[in-house]
Amino acid sequence: MAEKRCPQAMVLAGGFGTRLQEALHGLPKCLAPVGGRPFLSYPLEHLAEIGCTKVVLCTGYLAEQVQATFGNRFADMEIMYSVEEAPLGTGGAARLALPLMEGDEFLVLNGDSFSPWAALPFLGNPLEPALASLLLVEVENVRRFGSVSIQEDGKVLSFFEKGAKGGAGLINAGVYRLSRDALLQIPRDENVSLEKEVFPSLARAGLLSGQVQHLPFIDIGTPESYARAESFFSPEPRV
Repeated sequence: MAEKRCPQAMVLAGGFGTRLQEALHGLPKCLAPVGGRPFLSYPLEHLAEIGCTKVVLCTGYLAEQVQATFGNRFADMEIMYSVEEAPLGTGGAARLALPLMEGDEFLVLNGDSFSPWAALPFLGNPLEPALASLLLVEVENVRRFGSVSIQEDGKVLSFFEKGAKGGAGLINAGVYRLSRDALLQIPRDENVSLEKEVFPSLARAGLLSGQVQHLPFIDIGTPESYARAESFFSPEPRV
């Protein structure tokens, strides 16, 4: 059986990084230095390793810095840019970039988090008739992230907001397989959140699946998590 290649991808890289401003020194969040390189280079490197050939970077705040850093190629991947003139949220940014994408299905990644997810399982067919699928990982305490509950067959049942509950559980790891139809439901040029609006709506309609992979996870959403990123990507074994 031929190996299924990674479809083209969008990476959401327009974040301001409000809580990291003292550490960023005028950089957009996705360019926060980690291990002597921009954080965004880690998810891009992973996409290149699993066979992606085209990536659209969804940029906004200080978009010109992102383009100056990465240009039009990364490894063997073509890079294109979709630039928000005003903040559109994660859903609005993905909708804006839709004309640059080909086909009926593609990956969407958050540019401020990383998990070394296994491509082949995640690129399999979603639970029918799902319009979207989320990568889920387990963490020791979900309070800062919010959590996700799923059925045994992978159907997403519900989302719990940040701070609603603590303890170990499943979180959204910021890697999505989305259908074109899912993004076409988002109004153009409106500020819409994938996490707070689109995914809960799809879950209520029974159109959202989740796939659990037991993997380490890092995000740079807070000064504390950003401080841990250096050791996460170090060559030493992660625990």
